[in-house]
Amino acid sequence: MKPEYGSDIRSAVEVLRKGGVILYPTDTVWGIGCDATDSKAVRRVFEIKQRADAKALITLVGSLAQLERTVDCIPEVAYQLIEFAERPTTIVYDHPSAGAGIAPELLSADGTIGVRLTREDFSAALCEAFRKPLVSTSANVSGKAAPRVYTEIDPEILAAVDYVCLSRRDEAPAADTRPSVVMRLAENGFFKILRD
Repeated sequence: MKPEYGSDIRSAVEVLRKGGVILYPTDTVWGIGCDATDSKAVRRVFEIKQRADAKALITLVGSLAQLERTVDCIPEVAYQLIEFAERPTTIVYDHPSAGAGIAPELLSADGTIGVRLTREDFSAALCEAFRKPLVSTSANVSGKAAPRVYTEIDPEILAAVDYVCLSRRDEAPAADTRPSVVMRLAENGFFKILRD
């Protein structure tokens, strides 16, 4: 973790532990986040985004160990997809771990869960410091453009959360800032691309 992230991450973790909702930079776009095990906080994220709760949100983890605590049955091909992915990739798994305590609001109607292992310094360090998975959904009202950088976040979203991270606010948009690739992965190792 970069030293300059330390106090920002500590402040964000303090808010998350109290059930708060934050805005933070991720490996894709700026995101709205909360404790992925806290149903009340997850419902607030849906309200802030004005999004139907039938549309599941992505869960973010900061390490393979955290992924393995979040998902019970990880097919071997998942490790290869994560290792060799050229873009941030969210994988939809069949079996979230009962022990992880993931909020039921994060599961799709068929019981699957979308999880992304971030390789970006800030969001990975935040997940590790919090020691739980985070909700990660673009910091926009549903149907509007996702903010690639801090300056593109709608004031309505900024006002609705409990903490806005200070790190990476001054960055210009990268040429290829897009939401993650989303793949559905079955236990038998077959996968299907849901979003490219």
